[in-house]
Amino acid sequence: MSENASGHVMPTTNNPMTTIDFSDKNIKTTSYEVLNLPSPHITPEDMLFLYREILRLSPDYDGIVLTHGTDTLEETAYFLDTMELPEIPLVLTGAMRSSDQLGSDGVHNYLTALRVAADPQSRGKGVLVVMNDEIHAAKYVTKTHTTNLSTFQTPTHGPIGLITKQNILYVSQPQARQRFKLQTITGTIPIIQAYTGMGSTLLSLLHSEQMSGLVIEAMGAGNVPPQAAEEIKKLIQAGLPVVLVSRCFNGIAEPVYAYEGGGAQLKDMGVMFVKELNAPKARLKLLIALNAGLEGKTLKDYIEG
Repeated sequence: MSENASGHVMPTTNNPMTTIDFSDKNIKTTSYEVLNLPSPHITPEDMLFLYREILRLSPDYDGIVLTHGTDTLEETAYFLDTMELPEIPLVLTGAMRSSDQLGSDGVHNYLTALRVAADPQSRGKGVLVVMNDEIHAAKYVTKTHTTNLSTFQTPTHGPIGLITKQNILYVSQPQARQRFKLQTITGTIPIIQAYTGMGSTLLSLLHSEQMSGLVIEAMGAGNVPPQAAEEIKKLIQAGLPVVLVSRCFNGIAEPVYAYEGGGAQLKDMGVMFVKELNAPKARLKLLIALNAGLEGKTLKDYIEG
């Protein structure tokens, strides 16, 4: 899947076989064009379509590399990593500089992604993101800079592996987690960021019956202004699942403070705290859980696990 200005969807056709020589081994590649969309156009339905295509193709291959626009690469990677996939390596990569720019990184990232996907060490590690000679677990990797080549980083943990001229070096293992095999993906889950002086107006405009859930990007360890907390309480009482992440770049949201609008109060209201994920991934986590039929304590345990 690639990103360009045309924004059209094309069927899988014309799949040429090519061979790339990495001195010590030959990697045979088959190229499929599944979607051709600018990455901001990608939807959860597109991600589910990619998942089905990967399931269809995987029996014939030892690994899969998916090229993707960088704006939403981390979200597609997280979605796929939450699905029930075969053990073969699945690697996402992209480019921060296009082919008409000096120092374009697309070809290099693609070749290193192929190396990672072809390496037996990469089996069973879930979905991987390969950019700038680093290997990141899909769960935590995020785009941290608008244009820098090293934009994809994993806050707190760092990359799980490095790519040298001759070797693939893994330094840690991704965490095991629950995976799903979805047939459909529907629902509306907005993201609301807390800010200084935030009152009740914005949250009061939301109607619980028009949403499937809500993600709050809270301050610090997990706090919001008091008037916002009151509106969140009303939404929860109306039966809306509400999850919380921190707007901070690093760290874990926790119910620490007991003052009005503090995390401890929000948890008592029924807000579910998501560990380490950013808001876009927390949104996908809740969306996937709801489409998988999780509810009540099962939903809470999964979201907070």
